Amino acid sequence: MISLLKFGASWILPPGIFFLVLIALAIYCYKVKQRKICLYICLITFCFYLASTALVGGALIRSLEGAYTPPKQLPAADVIVVLGGGATSDTPDVTGTGGLTSIPANRLLTAVRLQKKLDIPILLSGGEIYKDSGKEADIAKRILENLGVPNDKILLENKSFNTTQNAEYSANIIRQHHYQKVLLVTSAFHMKRAVLNFDKQGIPVIPYPADYMVNREAKVHLTKLMPSSQALEFTATYCQETLRTFITKYLE
Repeated sequence: MISLLKFGASWILPPGIFFLVLIALAIYCYKVKQRKICLYICLITFCFYLASTALVGGALIRSLEGAYTPPKQLPAADVIVVLGGGATSDTPDVTGTGGLTSIPANRLLTAVRLQKKLDIPILLSGGEIYKDSGKEADIAKRILENLGVPNDKILLENKSFNTTQNAEYSANIIRQHHYQKVLLVTSAFHMKRAVLNFDKQGIPVIPYPADYMVNREAKVHLTKLMPSSQALEFTATYCQETLRTFITKYLE
């Protein structure tokens, strides 16, 4: 019953309500004998609907997240590199102002737990992408210190704007400290592109994916077919990662 209620509600909330409007428009076009326009609207609506379901969006994200798996045993490493992914500059926080958004916060949580086990430095990579976002690495440093990570175990790279610069600027710091074994922490969906960027800098890394968004084993049920903004975001993320990986591999 709960699944049925959720499924029904999904059609009166965005993006579901838009599909109903498009279907109504297609019916109108059919009635006024605009059959070709009706067909185009139906095709676009169907594709848009599929992209908005967890069945499709989840499968696409799962294909990215499956590129690497965390090592079964903690590897010997010299440094943990954790990549940023979004921050706010003026939101209240437990120890100050400004915080990390959910994706980099999940990455940082994994990095902290690894640091506690391995007792090696964490290199935080992430700059101020927008004027109102704050420097991600600086914000993450404050959080790490509050979580008990010693100051001498924290390294900062706070100038990068994207993954390419994350790898480039982090590589410079890694070489300065003569680190040989680098444990890379980023979101599972982002790991393939991140590894590619570090490879292009001549820095081999040990991938440790975090921030998983979907289960590794797919299960089909009714709610997988309901339209949702989250599933649409999964599809958009897959398209974005695929495009950026192609650019990184062949055009940069």
